[in-house]
Amino acid sequence: MCNFALVLTKTEAIVLHAFKYGESKLIIDLFTREHGRLSCIASIPKSGKGKLKKPLFQPLALIEVDCDLRPNVQLQKLREARMAYPLTGIPFDAVKLSIALFVAEFLYHALRGEQQNVQMFDYISHSIRWLDGTGDGVANFHLTFLMRLSRFLGFYPNLDSYESGAYFDLRESVFCQYPPLHRDFLDPQEAERMGTLMRMDFATMHLFRMNRTERNRCLDVMLTYYRLHIPAFPELKSLAVLQELFA
Repeated sequence: MCNFALVLTKTEAIVLHAFKYGESKLIIDLFTREHGRLSCIASIPKSGKGKLKKPLFQPLALIEVDCDLRPNVQLQKLREARMAYPLTGIPFDAVKLSIALFVAEFLYHALRGEQQNVQMFDYISHSIRWLDGTGDGVANFHLTFLMRLSRFLGFYPNLDSYESGAYFDLRESVFCQYPPLHRDFLDPQEAERMGTLMRMDFATMHLFRMNRTERNRCLDVMLTYYRLHIPAFPELKSLAVLQELFA
């Protein structure tokens, strides 16, 4: 007889990715408040009368789940799921939806293997709710979100060393007086823009004006920065769509 510890757990979760498996199952990647990153399998009845319904598992959906947790098992069994916070803006706004799909794909890769981190979960959840509920002025949302997320992942840039004319070392996350001996750094002009990004928050980001070229360059820098600090971080499929926004 096999002995294993089965834990029935209820937790808030953010949907990162879901795809069909077989005729009536979904594999769903979640970032949960209580257990960090989880991959789950769920049976979705074709009749639509069951407790699990496919529309619950859209990217960045905020849900509550009941699942069986078993140690050393790749796919946990999802028993029930409920909407924790209905999104009323993102699904019906093409710009917000494009941002959300990018953020979901980004988090799917950035949070691989992430353990419980309640503060980071709350930050991401708050950010999704803010994007969903706000009106105009979301052009800098993804830049602000990525910059501030780095604080929870342990490589937020060190501002203490900043002074006018400084370079920014992307590997060491510090400003420096002279260019480092490797190629992963920003010159003083772009380093100053990095400092600008760090001053933005969701309430004030609309005050920072950038054209599409400048914004896309900032995003390229941010993605390079993450790739230097997260092993095997891939190219993102949703990036091309996001780069065409905000002309």
